[in-house]
Amino acid sequence: MTRKFAKACVTCLERHNVVRNKQFLCALRNFGTGPNDSDRDDSSSDAPASTIPQFSRRASLFGRRRPLSPLERVSQLLPEDRLSQEVWALRDTRNTEEEQDSQSLGKEPEETTEEPQGSFAPHHVCVPGERPIRFGETLLAEFSRKRRLEFRKMFQLKEGLKLHSNWGLIAHKDMEGRPAGSIIRTSMGNPIVIRRPSLDEFTLFMKRGPAIAYPKDASAMLTMMDVTEGDCVLESGSGSGAMSLFLSRAVGHKGSVLSVEIREDHHRCSVLNYQRWRSSWSLRRGEEWPDNVQFHHGDLISARPLLEGRGFNSVALDMVNPHLALPAVVPHLHPGSVCAVYQANITQVIDLMEGLRCSALPLVCERIVEVQYRDWLVGPSLKKDGTFNKRKAPREDDDDDKYEPSEGDTKGDLNFQDPVAFGAVPYIARPHPEQTGHTAFLVKLRKILK
Repeated sequence: MTRKFAKACVTCLERHNVVRNKQFLCALRNFGTGPNDSDRDDSSSDAPASTIPQFSRRASLFGRRRPLSPLERVSQLLPEDRLSQEVWALRDTRNTEEEQDSQSLGKEPEETTEEPQGSFAPHHVCVPGERPIRFGETLLAEFSRKRRLEFRKMFQLKEGLKLHSNWGLIAHKDMEGRPAGSIIRTSMGNPIVIRRPSLDEFTLFMKRGPAIAYPKDASAMLTMMDVTEGDCVLESGSGSGAMSLFLSRAVGHKGSVLSVEIREDHHRCSVLNYQRWRSSWSLRRGEEWPDNVQFHHGDLISARPLLEGRGFNSVALDMVNPHLALPAVVPHLHPGSVCAVYQANITQVIDLMEGLRCSALPLVCERIVEVQYRDWLVGPSLKKDGTFNKRKAPREDDDDDKYEPSEGDTKGDLNFQDPVAFGAVPYIARPHPEQTGHTAFLVKLRKILK
């Protein structure tokens, strides 16, 4: 290895901060095995030691590299003995200006060390009641690219584990102690947002066996039943525990919810999801989630001892044949209260209406609705080069041949963009290509006194 090649290697190592041992770099710089190294060094003693231009100290402080001029790029391809004195003089002038810029900063450049991912600067605004992320919490990881969500996963933070994805790995210990909503780089350098899920997101991504009551349907059912704090609600069909969580939040500490499930696996799943949310909430806020849901494994007939002597402000039914359970529920429902029924298809709705017609129950069907949400995409209009389109005033003459571009149009320089004033950028709005399909029909029944 020649001395010239060793100097080039040292320059590359210093540029990328691969080796920080200065003694090793100095020894490597003076190392050489070529036969003509001594003669070559004597002949080029007036020239700089390295042919690759040095980066400025200002650029090293801020993590940026100085752009090379065309002359410097061409001079890198030529050997040192072919360069003229004018080129060396121009390089010396450029290096002198860089030293003056670094001295004007008032500080000598220091070796930059990467901050470990587990530590962060407490510059965020603390929300009252919110705590930093702790082990045992349920978190949500999201990765977006080009305004499109590519990755989303809900997981429980545990010590010693890692978050795996196609965009890299993140150790769980690097998330602990950070505020919610932090951006953490994966092992592949991709930014992933780590935040706490809301209740509707938790119900969508939690472990479940049967189909859940989707948040849009659950909110409509809560509006139908007019659930307020302190109410006593009966739920028939716990499922995966989604509706139980929404009812628990609605009734608060003063209310209570009785959830009945006939299948053992569904009962177990709903209880686990409810306890998981309560434990994550206590770690997040430092206060207990109201323990106001009583889960019962069995049917309404076996739950008759729990129903005796109790009255309910509203009832939520999520089962296949609700007309068979209504005779056991209606006697415990207050007059004028609402019973909301969650049905998957219109055939089940027809069977429910036929069962009400054939029975003598004091119930009146008020509404049968299907809740539909439509997601939209709204964003600024962009050109092919990524710059914003601008609104143009209407012209009296629509002839394109007579149109002359204004001085504000910048077609040639793509890197230069004038600051766009408020309201000067047009927006494009269209429905989202991925829409949520049909989920359920909601039937509103009200108890009356005949």
